[in-house]
Amino acid sequence: MSSTVHVIRHGEVENPGKILYGRQPGWTLSKRGHEMALSLGDWSKSIDLGALHVSPLQRAQETAVPIAAAHNISITTDERLIEAANVFEGKAFGVGDGALRHPAAWRHLWNPWRPSWGEPYEEQIIRMLAAVFAARDAANGKDAICISHQLPIWILRSAIESRPLLHDPRKRECSLASATSIHLDEDGLISGLTYSEPVRHLLSNK
Repeated sequence: MSSTVHVIRHGEVENPGKILYGRQPGWTLSKRGHEMALSLGDWSKSIDLGALHVSPLQRAQETAVPIAAAHNISITTDERLIEAANVFEGKAFGVGDGALRHPAAWRHLWNPWRPSWGEPYEEQIIRMLAAVFAARDAANGKDAICISHQLPIWILRSAIESRPLLHDPRKRECSLASATSIHLDEDGLISGLTYSEPVRHLLSNK
């Protein structure tokens, strides 16, 4: 049977200091992030859901709760859906401010193709694909949802669509609580990909 694995980015995080939180524990959804999670729960009701696999990070787990409630399904934590590792996590980060103002940080920026500041793109692709197929198998013919993070989702999509892995982060099509839906054919092979924004009404100025 053909099926779809919806790879969803978590909702908005409470982060007034604009810290690169990465894999740090304890980052929770904002008020609007919880609204996004509730909207995702409503959106998911049209899906014949067989598996819900989620990153271990708190913001992803919180995003999953309304979906789990809507389907009376348990959350399966999958470490492979975690955020990409980054040497700058825990710091304010941006061009011209934050960590990049300090020359000591520049030594991490020498190879954007790998990238030199974090988890290699190829490793992200391998683990994300493995997570997608594990969720597909667990769904047993139904659709599956995976909840993950922007960079791993975008790199996975880039690999599927044969895009360059080196990219401008400002141009990623992966908004908060968006769904990158991977379609699989009857042989279990990837046959296509679609992108949607179930909480577009909550994305103003984001």
